[in-house]
Amino acid sequence: MTTGGAEEAAHDIGRQAWLRTVAADVARLDRSSSAERAADILRRSITEGALPPGAQLSEVELTEVLEVSRNTLREAFRLLTHEGLLVYKLHRGVFVPELDEHDVVDLYRLRRVLEVDVIHGLADRDPELPASRLEPLHDDVEAAEAAARADRWPAVGTANMRFHQHLIGLADSARMNAMTGRLLAELRLLFHVIALPRELHEPYIERNRGLFELLEARKYEQAAADLHQYLLDSEAALLEAFRDKGLQTPAQT
Repeated sequence: MTTGGAEEAAHDIGRQAWLRTVAADVARLDRSSSAERAADILRRSITEGALPPGAQLSEVELTEVLEVSRNTLREAFRLLTHEGLLVYKLHRGVFVPELDEHDVVDLYRLRRVLEVDVIHGLADRDPELPASRLEPLHDDVEAAEAAARADRWPAVGTANMRFHQHLIGLADSARMNAMTGRLLAELRLLFHVIALPRELHEPYIERNRGLFELLEARKYEQAAADLHQYLLDSEAALLEAFRDKGLQTPAQT
């Protein structure tokens, strides 16, 4: 088999695995699942790295595995297009977008506003944060460490996404939670620019544990300062990866 043929076969295997995951998600939903629920599944697929930048979505495949009508699927596509998580290309179909350096800067500016502010808010709003509220973050840290030991670096990335989602969840804000779902999905698209997930995620396993331990010790100001630097370092690493690949604003099609 040629190199191109091997890559195509690997891509097809990965796509089939993703479709099986989507079907399993649907099985857990109420049968009256709507466009919003279909959009939730596709958004989660992006956040967990199953749909990389440039992937094309097939209406035929997805109406079958999501068990929705074509009109419902198209409404889900419209919802995600409005969020910037899908793009429609004339005469070609619906694709996962390819982001650029400008998106890195914009997303990390928003992350610093949201995440660091959440920790600052804990000092004023909930100085005696119940230990049970931190359990999801602890579970995410342990999941990342276990995945790293097993050399499952995409799973480390997914655990990292959940850690930051649960961190913002400490604010008890439905609007912030909704914004975070889109933000983290776009962030995962940026992560694909680094070919080896280990290079991207390994440095932050220990830093996530450090943040958890500071929160557990109620050292909110130190946690906020550490998270601010953490996000600056993560942004710098992504920008360097884009520049190393010579990736600027994608050509318009």
